[in-house]
Amino acid sequence: MTVNELYGIGLKMLKESGNADYSFDCDCLFTAFTGVDKIRRIINRDDEISAKAENSFFSAVKRRIDGEPLQYILGEWEFMGLPFKVGEGVLIPRPETEMLVETANEFLKNKENAVVFDLCAGSGAIGLSVARYNPNVTVYLFEKYDGALKYLRENAGLLELSNVKILKYDIFDGFPNDLPKADILLSNPPYIKDDEVPLLQKEVSFEPYTALKGGVDGLVFYKAIHDRWLDGVKKGGIIVFECGDGQSEDIKSMFSDKSDKISVLYDFNDIDRTVKINV
Repeated sequence: MTVNELYGIGLKMLKESGNADYSFDCDCLFTAFTGVDKIRRIINRDDEISAKAENSFFSAVKRRIDGEPLQYILGEWEFMGLPFKVGEGVLIPRPETEMLVETANEFLKNKENAVVFDLCAGSGAIGLSVARYNPNVTVYLFEKYDGALKYLRENAGLLELSNVKILKYDIFDGFPNDLPKADILLSNPPYIKDDEVPLLQKEVSFEPYTALKGGVDGLVFYKAIHDRWLDGVKKGGIIVFECGDGQSEDIKSMFSDKSDKISVLYDFNDIDRTVKINV
């Protein structure tokens, strides 16, 4: 089978499965599993493809048709211009989450020896990105689950970071008093209401429920941070959360007893995606 024939069959399979992004997905899968990038695919369209590459590509296409996220199939995804290993056990890094890193980077300008906490760190996309772009800070990443910790440690090594400390820790245990206080506390906690998780699109069902379920009201992790972590943030520091659509007002109300300077940032879809609390 030629390069052009194989690509055409994969494209048709993905399109007929109802995949809205079939062309993009096919490009990504073809490059990853045949080793033939877009330019070579056009120039060398009549070259023969090996049986091994053909089987690998078709296997990947079928996984995508079955609803497995493209990012998991590829095994790596970009966030803040950096590569992150992802797979079963971690939430897929999403573009809107970059707002947390951008907010932290702005706050850390001209600060030396700052301390950053990343709670519910998952793959480490947030905390490791902050560490990469701010080499003079120390970032503590807290993660409870072994499946996520595997990727977190791998990504820290991939990015060759020496200014991070990874802790296996349940944030419901509260701020560990043997650690220095943080200038910034960052978190993208689970915030989907428990009864809404089964209703999410098929792709999301591949992601760990533990990274999605935020309790009956979707706010249980924010309450835990409010009740058990504020002693771990320096006066003059900030807390920055990601939240779900429409949750920002509840979070503002929850933290209003601790701060009178709380702002909401909206993402590119005009959704109230980030809450910033000045402590």
